[in-house]
Amino acid sequence: MTTPVVLVAGLHRRARTAVVHRLLAAHPGAVAVHHDLHEVASGRVERTVRDVSGVLERAEVRLAHGCVTCTVREDLRPELIRRASTAPLLVVDLWDAVEPRAVAEALDTEEAAEVLRLTCVATALHAAHLPIDIARGERLSETAHGTAGDRRHLAEVLARQAEYATALVLDGGDEEDHDLSRALLAHLAPATPVFASGLPEVTGPALHVPTLAERVDPATAVLPCDARDGEVTTVVWHRLRPLHPGRLFTALDDLVTESVRSRGRFWLATRPDRLLGWDAVAGGMAVEDAGPWLAALPEAAWDLVSPARRAAAALDWTDPLGDRVQHLVFVGPDLERDRIHALLDACLLTPEETVAGSSAWARYDDPFAPLLPS
Repeated sequence: MTTPVVLVAGLHRRARTAVVHRLLAAHPGAVAVHHDLHEVASGRVERTVRDVSGVLERAEVRLAHGCVTCTVREDLRPELIRRASTAPLLVVDLWDAVEPRAVAEALDTEEAAEVLRLTCVATALHAAHLPIDIARGERLSETAHGTAGDRRHLAEVLARQAEYATALVLDGGDEEDHDLSRALLAHLAPATPVFASGLPEVTGPALHVPTLAERVDPATAVLPCDARDGEVTTVVWHRLRPLHPGRLFTALDDLVTESVRSRGRFWLATRPDRLLGWDAVAGGMAVEDAGPWLAALPEAAWDLVSPARRAAAALDWTDPLGDRVQHLVFVGPDLERDRIHALLDACLLTPEETVAGSSAWARYDDPFAPLLPS
């Protein structure tokens, strides 16, 4: 019999602490494990174990390498395994800026699976702070949530915590704050249940960690649809022609600052075989090479990719392009759909450029080259 484990993430410490306490109160005998990562860069971490009555144990942990992954590998995972036989539920109270995906994947080992099962990834959100923080442009190192040298942006981490979760739990704020937060989350993570007064189920079957990753990875993510809900709008841009790298690069600042959050998959004329991931939040943007389009692979290799990857490709498939597609979504207050479409449409190859073919496209200057592997 395995012991259920729930990860509770969240930049909003007050909300996260409240949700952890509610879980401990709802499951007698449950314990929560928390690592204070203020000094993780120096290899020093404080571990606290508590139940609903208060702190049971406090210890300083020395790590060979100061990082979140080694904290999980060297201390959290052994601690959870050690306590699995004595607690009906184990709650992992994650440090503010920790992204739950890294922890879920570090816990996904054969050794841990013998005694533990990850049942829920909950992100706790303060309803009064979420709509403001998702648009903040500061780096974490400039805020109380980060550690020195953390170059990630606060809004970037908050978006990833919300989008990866299997449950979102609101705390704090008034009724108006809750309404706005729910509207925002319906656009950021439309398939994820949101709880306010209640709690998610945390003692059920094990989650499949690779499937959690597929929910957010560019090649397989099920992206939101066009929608308008009060103050919040989602605009979807879906096209087939390739993008001109120079024109797109010039338009990036306008595109990224138009919205609070944008993401998706796209292809450049200079890289016709590579699926590129678009990930932007609060004015910051990252572009990643997410691997080949399935159409660029020999059919014999398709069996080596996941069913989710094949299903996503099938939904986008058109002849003769295969699964090559421009599919981007933009979320923000009162977005102008026509303006976003016009900005992106102007970056597509013209019909004349399109018929010139890939040999002509390969000669275009590519300002994305320094950002992507060759």
